[in-house]
Parts: sequence; C-alpha cells; structure tokens
Amino acid sequence: MSEPADHLRYARASKAKQTREFIRLAHANPINVEIIKRIPDLPLPQGMLVSGCLYQSVWNGLLGYDPTRGIRDYDLVYFDDTDLSYEAEDKVIQECAAAFADLGVEVEVRNQARVHLWFKDRFGFDYAPLKSAAESLARYMCPCHAVAIEPDGAETLTLHAPYGLDDVFGFLVRPRPRQDGISASSYVKKATRMKQLWPELTIQPLSS
Repeated sequence: MSEPADHLRYARASKAKQTREFIRLAHANPINVEIIKRIPDLPLPQGMLVSGCLYQSVWNGLLGYDPTRGIRDYDLVYFDDTDLSYEAEDKVIQECAAAFADLGVEVEVRNQARVHLWFKDRFGFDYAPLKSAAESLARYMCPCHAVAIEPDGAETLTLHAPYGLDDVFGFLVRPRPRQDGISASSYVKKATRMKQLWPELTIQPLSS
C-alpha cells in the first residue's frame, strides 16, 4: 500500500494528535491568534472563533501556503439569550468592529441565540432555536466546517468539533449526515470555490 500524501499525514491520527495539530496550524494564522486573544475582553458570552478561518488555515499550513490565503472573513459567534433584539446584537457587532479594526480584516460577529429569528427569511428553511453557541456547529453545512476554538480568558482553549477532525485532515468536503436545511445552490457554490483554492480536496455531492 502506498504512503498517504504528505498533506494527509494527520488524516488517521489519534483524536488527541489531531486536536493538537489543528490548534497549532490554526494559530499559524496571526489574525486567528489576535482574535482569540481578544475575545475574553469583549461582551461575548460563549464567544468562539469558528469555521473557515480555522480549517482553511489548517489546509494552507499542510500545503505550505501562507496561512491567511483564501480567507475572506473571520467568523466569531457568541450566545446571549437575555436580549434577542437586533439592536442588542448590533451594539455588540459595533463594539467588536472597533476592537478588531487594526487587524485589517472582516470579522463577522453573530449572536447564535438569534439565528432562528432570521434564518428562514434568508435561506428558506426552518431553524429551531439553539441552546448554546457550540450547538450551532452541528448544523453547519459540512463536517469540515463545524469547528470552533473557544478561549476561557485563562489561556485555556477548547476545541469544538462535533463531527471530529477526520474530514478536515482528510481534505474532504461532504454534506453533514442530516442534509435537511442545506441549500443545494449554496453547497455547490461553496464547494466549487473551495475546490478552486484547494484542488487537493475531495468533494462529495448532496444526496438527490
């Protein structure tokens, strides 16, 4: 049997090793480091950096690219169900915009306690209310997207990955097991862009 490609060297590693390598490679992106460092000082209960800026930094690192290559924005989520108004969320968004202005990147901040209020209007699917920020990850389009790093303010980081990290390290893009609520056009558009940037990816189609 031939040896796996070098960029796939962690595809079958232990969970502990995958976790260590994921955090190490995500931290090779200095923007990720700065955002994670500043989260505890902002009004972001359960604040965590999620999805693309993390797994894309990992792919870039494994392929020898600049860790920021291809990253359009940095998604930051939190959970505050004490005030579900748009005004409350917008206040947090503006405070975060000021806090991250020096980084020169787009940081998109969203309160996961409010997602069910606007999701159907935007995407056409019902979305049950969430009970935590981490719970939202299980509803992301693909297992490789469902990753987050949460700091606790005491230099401890928690990696959330409800589907594990095999897909990230296996360079695999596939729909999550339950495909309800996934827009076919959104999936194809996202997968196409990802394949263009990282041709090493294997893309699995949505079930018909």
